[in-house]
Amino acid sequence: MDGIPDLAAVEAMDAADLLRPFRDRFVMPDGVIYLDGNSLGPASPTVLAELEKAARQEWGEGLIRSWNTAGWFDMPVVLGDRIGRLVGAAAGQTVVADTTSINIYKALHAAMGLRPGRSVIVAEGGSFPTDLYMAEGVASTRPGAVLRLEGVDAPAIEELIDGSVAVVLINHVNYKTGELRDMAALTRRAHDAGALVVWDLCHSAGALPVDLDGAHADFAVGCTYKYLNGGPGSPAFIYVAHRHQAEARQPLSGWWGHARPFAFEQGFAADAGIRRFQCGTQPMLSLRALKGALDIWDEVDMAAMRLKSIALADLFIKLVEAKCDGFGLTLETPREGARRGSQVSFGHEHAYEIMQALIARGVIGDFRAPSTLRFGFTPLYLSYGDVWSAVEILQDILRTGAWKDARFAVRAAVT
Repeated sequence: MDGIPDLAAVEAMDAADLLRPFRDRFVMPDGVIYLDGNSLGPASPTVLAELEKAARQEWGEGLIRSWNTAGWFDMPVVLGDRIGRLVGAAAGQTVVADTTSINIYKALHAAMGLRPGRSVIVAEGGSFPTDLYMAEGVASTRPGAVLRLEGVDAPAIEELIDGSVAVVLINHVNYKTGELRDMAALTRRAHDAGALVVWDLCHSAGALPVDLDGAHADFAVGCTYKYLNGGPGSPAFIYVAHRHQAEARQPLSGWWGHARPFAFEQGFAADAGIRRFQCGTQPMLSLRALKGALDIWDEVDMAAMRLKSIALADLFIKLVEAKCDGFGLTLETPREGARRGSQVSFGHEHAYEIMQALIARGVIGDFRAPSTLRFGFTPLYLSYGDVWSAVEILQDILRTGAWKDARFAVRAAVT
C-alpha cells in the first residue's frame, strides 16, 4: 500500500473485499467498531442457536441421556480435530479441554518427563504472564528445575537454548506487541539442542495460517474465545504430536484421560492417544457454543484472511501515523506485515485514558499495562471503512484532549 489512502480509496478496498459477506455472520451492536477480537471475539447467530439447542433440548429434555445421544462425551476430541485443521494438525493430535493455563501446565510437565536429566525451562520475559506463572509452578514441583527468560538471562531466546534445556515455552504471536515468531526456525533450533517446544497459539489460532505438523512442533496450546469466537471463557485446546503421545505423561490424571473411564478402576491407566490430555468433566454448554463458532471456519480461506489482516493493519498504521502525528503515539508492533500477527499496538503515556475515551465513542480496543493501546484486526467482520472511522475518532480525541476528562482515568478491574 503506497502513500496515504483517502476515503475513496478505502471505499474501493471494501468494494473489492472477498471476505465482506462474512460480516453479516456476526452479532455486532450498532455504532460499535470492534477492535478487540484479539481479546474476546463477538457472538454469532450460529453460536446462540447452538447454546439454545444445548440448553433447552439436550439438557432440558435429554437430561443425562445427552452424553450419548447428543455426542457430548466425544465432543472434546471432535472439536479438537476441527481446530487441528486450522492450526495444521492431522487428526488425533488436538483435544479441546480445560484452560490455556492448565494446558500449559500439562504440556510443560509432559515435555520435561520426555527429557529426563534436563532441568531448564526457557521462556520469554515478555510472555503473557500466565505462561510464566505456570512455568514457575512446574519448576517448583521438579527438584533442580530452572527457568531462563529471554530479556532477563539473554537478549534473544535462541541464546538460552543449550544441552541442559528440556523445553522451550514460546508465544507464536506476542500478546502485547503482536510480533510473530518463526515457528519452523525456532522449533528446529530447539530440536538441534535436543529440547522440545510448547507453542502458545492464543494470538494466532484463527488469526493466521499455522502449520504445527509442518514445523515438527511437539506441543501447542491455545484459547478459543479470541479469534475463534467461542465465547467468554470457552475451553482451550492442547496439541500433542503423534510421536510423543505414547510416552507423554501429564500430571492431571483425571478420569476423562483414563483409557476406560467408565470401568471405574481404582488405578489410573492413560488413554493411548490424545484423550490422555483431558482431565475432568468438560463444560458442555461452552463446548456447544464453540461448535457453533467453528462452523464458519469450514468456509474461510485462511490465505485470503491473512492477506486482509495485513492490509487492515497496514492501513491503520499509515492512517494513525499520518493523522495523529505529534500527539505522542509510538508504534510498538513490527511495521512489516509478515512479522506480526493480526494486531497493532501503540504506546502512549496516557494509553489507559485514551482507550477509555475511544470506548466511550464506540471504538473498542484494549489497554495493556503500563502504556499500550492495543487494537485487534479480525478480517471476518471488520471493514477498511471501520479502520478509517476508528482513526478519525482517535485523531479527534487526541486533537481535542477529550481523553483528559477525569472519568477516563478511573481504572476498572478489567482493562
